[in-house]
Amino acid sequence: MSLEVRCGSKPHLPGLGKGENVLEISDLPTVNATLNTISGILLTIGYVFIRQRKITAHKNCMLAAFGVSVLFLISYVIYHANAGSKPFTQQGWIRPVYFTILISHILLAFVIVPLALRTLYLAWRERFDAHRRIAKITFPIWLYVSVTGVIIYLMLYQLG
Repeated sequence: MSLEVRCGSKPHLPGLGKGENVLEISDLPTVNATLNTISGILLTIGYVFIRQRKITAHKNCMLAAFGVSVLFLISYVIYHANAGSKPFTQQGWIRPVYFTILISHILLAFVIVPLALRTLYLAWRERFDAHRRIAKITFPIWLYVSVTGVIIYLMLYQLG
């Protein structure tokens, strides 16, 4: 996927059809929130499956959640490389709430990358005791990052 910028037009990603431009850079925050939502849903379903001892279904959900999270990260980097940051302009009591959520989200987003990779690696190597131990830490952090990502999107792009 490449980014195309034309003089006199907004940056956009090339469409699939004949000269169609179906996705603009400005659409990516919504795409990112959608990917975070899907990731959170897959994580939750995967957790339910493992509690029910449905190992294959759990594995499939968690791999799908990881894949969706990778797509999110790619989309996030593309957006911010082209559009920069969007300031939070709301005032009053909501401002410290937003920044508390944002700071915890950013810190845990950095933590979750190696945790998720290690958790997946341990499962792949069939080291299930170690996988289970680290997954008890990884799952709630990953879910928190997914959910707060959507909350940040709603507060930044939909509030006001």
